[in-house]
Amino acid sequence: MHGEYLILLGLCLLVTLPLEFVIGARVHRSPRRLLAALLPTAIIFLAWDYVGIHRHHWWYDPAKISGITLPGGMPLEELLFFLVIPICALLTLEAVEILLGRISRRISRRIRPADEERRSRSA
Repeated sequence: MHGEYLILLGLCLLVTLPLEFVIGARVHRSPRRLLAALLPTAIIFLAWDYVGIHRHHWWYDPAKISGITLPGGMPLEELLFFLVIPICALLTLEAVEILLGRISRRISRRIRPADEERRSRSA
């Protein structure tokens, strides 16, 4: 299907973006932190991709991409891949940390009263 790569990236964002608003992942609220996480790897892997494209080590199926090509022959989707996938991963990581923190606090609240009751009985 034409544009399949772009559609897949859009679906990745569609699935993980609610984590920002529903769970409060806070990834987009810290743009400097987000850029610090994205830029180094994006630069390295984009350079690697350009070398791979230039040396004909890999190619992109024209039937799967949008046809929008960046200078050097890289498809737009490949650039977006190095931005979208790390953002999705960060959203997921932050959401899991938040949920685990909530679970941990609930467990702590349940354990504390039982500990206090045991202490008062032994005293």
